[in-house]
Amino acid sequence: MICARGRARALQVYQQTTLALACRRALSYARERPRAAPFDRYQVLEQISLDMKEKTYLLNEQVGFLMRLANQRHSSIFQELVPHGLTATQFAAVVKLAEIGECSQNELGRQTAMDVATIKGVIERLKRKDMVTIQADPNDKRRSLLSLTAAAKGIISELHDAGHAITRLTLSPLSAAEQKTLLRLLDKLA
Repeated sequence: MICARGRARALQVYQQTTLALACRRALSYARERPRAAPFDRYQVLEQISLDMKEKTYLLNEQVGFLMRLANQRHSSIFQELVPHGLTATQFAAVVKLAEIGECSQNELGRQTAMDVATIKGVIERLKRKDMVTIQADPNDKRRSLLSLTAAAKGIISELHDAGHAITRLTLSPLSAAEQKTLLRLLDKLA
């Protein structure tokens, strides 16, 4: 059995061999063409390198990895700035409930992209923090209606300000145009 270091070295040798073979083929083809227009050896090598790069899997170039790193940055900023010790899911639930008003737990889960189990836990924790009230729907006893407590309503402006600051700091390495583009593209992916 080959150890991880051996596999990594084998892959490196394979990639180098493949690249070298591709370079030799391209250069010999370019030399053998009769009356061919002159070619720039470095341009040929650069194109081969680009072609090989597309075939080589590098973790640092993968969308999921880059999005995870960006999310780690955002989460760190969020944890530093969010008031009242709220988690990201609790923050989303409180802010969305303030936006849409009284609604069912299932509706709030849909509005905040949380599954049934997650929103249930979030609401239980918010209830313990005295931020949410739960009451039976008078029209359908199977449903519970959620609403914000007076205490939660009193901090909505503070949460909005924190949310703006978190977004501003998360996007701060980007120019204004890049920020708009990133948000548009993330919305498209979502």
